[in-house]
Amino acid sequence: MTRMRPPVGEFEPRRVEPGEHPALDEALALVNRDLAATLPEREPLRLMALASWEEGEPEDVYVALADGTWWGNQLPRTGAGTRDDPRAVLADVAEAAQDTVTERLRRAWPLCAVHNLGMHLGEEDGRPVWRCAGAGRDPGHVRAAVGELEAFHRPNRPNRKRKGKRNQGSPGRD
Repeated sequence: MTRMRPPVGEFEPRRVEPGEHPALDEALALVNRDLAATLPEREPLRLMALASWEEGEPEDVYVALADGTWWGNQLPRTGAGTRDDPRAVLADVAEAAQDTVTERLRRAWPLCAVHNLGMHLGEEDGRPVWRCAGAGRDPGHVRAAVGELEAFHRPNRPNRKRKGKRNQGSPGRD
């Protein structure tokens, strides 16, 4: 039997403690690696829970910014035969994280370091990946598997000096 949800004020989100949802914790750790590689100024994402609309149902879990705010739908339930495939859980968490970061911070995330375009979640060889659509004549490409952006991210450093360009116009100078 379903019941009507009480007024919103009676439902307060709470921070999910480590170990409550091990599959989600593991997936979020990988997504947080990508966040740290691409937005190092941001604190890690975290899981938040909110009471379910249905009486007797488990809480709904969301991917939130460090301040506890999120955007989008709850994550599919894990464990007890519901959503046990780690790759599917990782894809769910990555998609929820992208929704939260993009909407709450009002910016595309993650960005392709080559094209400076927002990437989309995709799948390659059964793994969740960050895919760039490409630009101009550059074709779309997989930038990295979710959790591995650090290895492929080249931050834009406009003030960085180029090797071999020093004293280019002054032969004989050291």
